[in-house]
Amino acid sequence: MATSDYQQVSFEDSDTRRDEMQSTIEAWVGDLLAEVTEAISSDEFQRWLDIQSRFHDYSHRNTLLITKQCPHATRVAGYRTWQEEFDRHVQEGESAIWIWAPIITKRCPKCENSPNYHEVSDCDYNETPPKEWSKGLVGFRPAPVFDISQTDGEPLPELETAATGEAGDLLPALLEAADRLGVDVEVVPEREWSHGDTNGVCQYRPKSSRERPLVEVCERENSASLAVTLVHEYAHALLHSDIDDETERSKRELEAESVAYIVGRYFGLDTSGSAFYLAAWESDEPETIFDRLERISATAEELIDTVDEVVSHE
Repeated sequence: MATSDYQQVSFEDSDTRRDEMQSTIEAWVGDLLAEVTEAISSDEFQRWLDIQSRFHDYSHRNTLLITKQCPHATRVAGYRTWQEEFDRHVQEGESAIWIWAPIITKRCPKCENSPNYHEVSDCDYNETPPKEWSKGLVGFRPAPVFDISQTDGEPLPELETAATGEAGDLLPALLEAADRLGVDVEVVPEREWSHGDTNGVCQYRPKSSRERPLVEVCERENSASLAVTLVHEYAHALLHSDIDDETERSKRELEAESVAYIVGRYFGLDTSGSAFYLAAWESDEPETIFDRLERISATAEELIDTVDEVVSHE
């Protein structure tokens, strides 16, 4: 899929919506794989990273769906949520953005199906009646949301956020977050740096030693660059301490760089120098790509939430 041919999609037909939502996600990954032999950086991939930075607490599947339907989205909510909580109204003629919403209801302790599906399943659990079952996730359903650009009404209230865009303020929070992340960190003066041209390294300790990963970053005047490097190495510490396959090196670098891009964008840093060498994933199957996207989004969310927590306690 050439990036110049990018087209937004919609899921207006309720009869085919569920299948089309799933097939669109699968097609996106397939197109991404088709590009990696040619592209160093895919516009489609970077577009998804940008959406993930704006919706860091959304699943990778939902941010993919938002990317394909409304790549300029900045804040989404349901029709009634806009009305009742923000006194805003969806403009006439606007098409919904469809995402997957969790279905939470009572479920069987054994097969984890809802009562209706449990009745037609082969599960023989009957120790307690359905009315006494605990609630839990039983599946997902298509749910409509709308971006703020599709609404009119009262201005949104100012939100408290740690995304100041000032790397000098962010850096101390990132360093303080190390202990919460289970990582040791050292900022090494440039004259003492012994790791060549690289700006940061993550050293994994043997599991038998019970020592935490050690992240080292080279001190420099550019605090934004230092902050992004620190996030990159944190991503390695969280994602890759149990991987010793040398063939995974370039694949790991792409995951860590993607996390650093998302987190940096969330906190308002300039991450335009990031390079995504998608050819590293050339040999991966689509399911493996899905797994990598999930790891990237989950790790970025953990880092963002941890830093926000640090800032909120200052």
